[in-house]
Amino acid sequence: MREKVEEALKGIRPMLQADGGDVELIEVTDDGIVKVKLTGACGGCPMAQMTLQAGIGRVLKQRVPEVKEVVSV
Repeated sequence: MREKVEEALKGIRPMLQADGGDVELIEVTDDGIVKVKLTGACGGCPMAQMTLQAGIGRVLKQRVPEVKEVVSV
């Protein structure tokens, strides 16, 4: 599942990088929890939580149905 998540993140990264940020995959657990770290401009952005849930989380759940939740670490 980690490979699928990494592939999906490749499609998200250009949008984040356009705003000076990025996302780093930390861990994918056996129970479908994806742990990521927002970096660059995204790390300190007040909209980071919304980006995480409405953007990254939504896309990952669509592309990798095994993903149950996306959390920032």
